[in-house]
Parts: sequence; C-alpha cells; structure tokens
Amino acid sequence: MTRIYTCNVPIEADLVDAFCWLQKGFTDQFVYYDKARACRYMGLGRCIALPSLRDVEYECGEGSPLREVAAGEAAGGVPACGDVAGGACGTAAGATEGHMPADEQPPVFFSFNRFDATNPAPADELMASFPHLRFMLPEIVLIENERGRFLQVNSLGPVYPGRVARFQRMVAAAPARASEIIPFTLQPDSRAAWDAEMEAALDAIDAGRVQKVVLSRRQRLVAERPFSSKDLLVNLIDGDARGTVLLYRYADVFFCGCTPELLVRKQGGAVESMCLAGTCPVGATPEESAALADELMADSKNRAEHDYVVQLIRGVLDRVCYDVDVPATPQIMTLSHVQHLFTPARARVLAGITLADLMEDLHPTPAVAGTPVGEAKMLLRVIEPYNRGFFAGACGFVDGDGDGEFSVALRTGVFDGESGWVYAGCGIVAGSDATAEYEEINLKLRTILSAFGA
Repeated sequence: MTRIYTCNVPIEADLVDAFCWLQKGFTDQFVYYDKARACRYMGLGRCIALPSLRDVEYECGEGSPLREVAAGEAAGGVPACGDVAGGACGTAAGATEGHMPADEQPPVFFSFNRFDATNPAPADELMASFPHLRFMLPEIVLIENERGRFLQVNSLGPVYPGRVARFQRMVAAAPARASEIIPFTLQPDSRAAWDAEMEAALDAIDAGRVQKVVLSRRQRLVAERPFSSKDLLVNLIDGDARGTVLLYRYADVFFCGCTPELLVRKQGGAVESMCLAGTCPVGATPEESAALADELMADSKNRAEHDYVVQLIRGVLDRVCYDVDVPATPQIMTLSHVQHLFTPARARVLAGITLADLMEDLHPTPAVAGTPVGEAKMLLRVIEPYNRGFFAGACGFVDGDGDGEFSVALRTGVFDGESGWVYAGCGIVAGSDATAEYEEINLKLRTILSAFGA
C-alpha cells in the first residue's frame, strides 16, 4: 500500500500568476485548465508516479485518519491536517463527521495518455522523450474549483509545515504575468502526401473496411527565438482559444494545446461526456456564422460522422451506467475559428466503475480514430507516416476521491523551446474531398498557433 501525505491551504492569488512565479523551480509541469469554468489544476514537480490508484491511501497530516484513493467514500471520517501557517491547514470550523471541510482537497494525480499506446511505430524524438507513466502526483498543485482556490503540497512523508508556509509566501508575492509574442516559421507538409493518404482512406471506406477514419496532419514549427512552456501557457489561457488548456512538461520538452473536447467527467456518481464531430468555419459576422451552422446541421455527411460518435458513447454509458441521457439532436459549439456539431451525454455510474475505467472504455472515440474504432486504429498505423504520441490522447486528472475529468488532446503541439510539431485532424467518410479536409485542418491549426501570440 502506497501512503501519500497531503496538505491544503487556501490562497487568494491568481492561479496562473502563481504558477508562472513558481515554475522556474520545477522541470515537471502539469496543467488542466478549463477556461470556461472553475476546474483548474496546475501541478509542479513530481512526488510519485503510479501505474494504478487501487492500492493507494492518503492522509492530511500526521496521525489523521487514512483515506483510500479512489475508494469512493472516506475511510474513518474527516481527515485533520497538522497545524500549518496559523492553522490554515487544520479542520475547518463547523466540519461534521463524514464531511470533508472546504479547505481539504484530496491529492490530485495527472494522467497524460497516448492516442495509440501500443503502436509499434517509433514516435518522433520529442514525443519519444516522455516516459510511459500512468498517474503522476506533483509535489505542488495549485487548485481552483467550486470550493475555492488552494495550494496543495504532497509528500511521501509527513508534510513539513515550513515548506507549506514558504510556498504560501511565494504564491502571495507572485507578480502579474506578462505575455510574449514569439515569431515563428511554419514549414508546410507535403500536399501530395496528404492526397495519397486521403486516397488510401477512401479506398478503405469503399472496400467496407471502415465507415470513417480520422486522418491528421502535422507541421514543423521553428521559432525565431527560444521560448518556454510558460510563454505558450499564458498565451493560450489569456488568448481567444476556447476550451481546456493542457500542458505536460518533462525536463525541457513539453506538450500543450487548447482542446474543445471533453472525454469524460466524474463527480461522485454523476458522469458527463461529449459527442463532438462535424465541422464548419466561423463566419466573418454573426449572421454568416449562423448560416454556416444551419448548413452544418443540415449536412448529411457531417450528421452521419457525428452519429458514429453518439452511438459509441451511448453504448459505453448504457453498459456501465444508468439514467443515461443522450439527446437525439445535436447542438452547435462555436469556437474561435470553427464550429462543431455537439451532443452532451449524462449518466449515473454503476458502483465499482472508476474514472479510469470510463476513460479506457471511451477512448479513442470515432471522433479521433474512426469507426469501427479498432479497425480504424489499425488503418491509421499504415496510412499516417508518424506515431501521434499524445496528440488525440486522453489527458486529465483524478483526485483521491476518484473524481476528475479527461479531455481529448486536440489542437496541440510538442516543443523543445526552439522548435516543435503542431497537430490537427479531420474525419474522413465516403465522399470527403481532399482539398476541403486539408483546409479544415488549416483552420484547426490556428488554435495551437495562437499559443505563440500571433
């Protein structure tokens, strides 16, 4: 049994400012930052990496009751932290037996998973530099959720109060962040190679091997000056990209982006997912955008592509959940550069099903692989000239109570501080046009390119 000691103290500082101020002292960095809602977790350093959370327990101070990670309910009532910084990490006044006080947060584990972890093709040198780890617990986590803002300190031994107090002082002193524009050159990929990949995909569809396959493109980016993970993070969070900002830095290589696609969210017994497939541009005016959205809703090709995703997600939820609610008609999700067909999915999870179980059952969906999913993945190993690595993988967090969420890592790139690769993809079905799909990917690439401040 692995034991983790965790301590939380409330903070008032802006999370991003605090992260930017602290990050120079840590090479390992993890971010899951929803721009639209208070679901923001920013980790620094690594306390431990684990293949599973099933044999892990944690406590919030020396001598406090233990809680099993992902056990679903508290073991032994309310954990009580040791005295830190004048009692800020102690049990809140008014807390009752069996209810965790507002300033107690379970330890937060980050998890970044590859699109096709068993793909035998070698990844590029940047993706290949990341270790194959499952759940990563940082030393420090900055948290903003529905309960407030917190500084979390994790350790494999009792948390030293002076360390928590020192980080509190540093967070309180964090200056306002500044954004940087990073000029870059984007090296075009081969249009002839894309046409050949499209032909191979359409041949497989015509032969009945798959009904849909999701092809992707990557382009080489070279910056005019060195840049940091902090630079791209700030531009993604403060820029016009919509969705959830992801970052995983290991040593001097980092993967980041801003994705619109939630894979699965679990809070207690409540589960949410998202069916996202079918794309059109955003117009120059609200009226033009509305007209394009109407065309998207009426387009049989895009509706069929979307329905493949709906069928898979509904099927998974029907198997491991109850009270499943997946509307019959999609909605429109409008982003900065594109619009998508979008269907929310909600359910109540069966006892014993964990967030990791849900993530593994749902990923990859037909929105990022194709359908049938297994056959589409095998086809992509042949057609695509590279191993995707984390692009289109499932990335997110899970806390010690088994709650958390994963998003699909779309509109992302991998970088070493001087250059890197940027990725985007699109769904191919019978009748897809190579030029139209190529241009759709160009639109989607604008999101990760916005990380450079242009």
